[in-house]
Amino acid sequence: MSELKSMNYEESFQRLEDLVEKLESGEMSLEESLRIFEESIQIVRRCSQLLEEAERKIEILTENADSLPDIDLEDSADNKE
Repeated sequence: MSELKSMNYEESFQRLEDLVEKLESGEMSLEESLRIFEESIQIVRRCSQLLEEAERKIEILTENADSLPDIDLEDSADNKE
């Protein structure tokens, strides 16, 4: 589990895809399939957690952006010419 916490979203998602591919092959024992399924569930939870954290950061950034003054980018570009 500690290895999972050190992986970012993309790494976790790739690991999940690899595990799903193994499960879909149908070439494993029941015990191995259950172990892989359990790991997959942990990865799904981790990915969900990472997405929630990213969503919270975006909400904070957009809330802070609302308090900033509006800047007319077209006028700024015209002034540089």
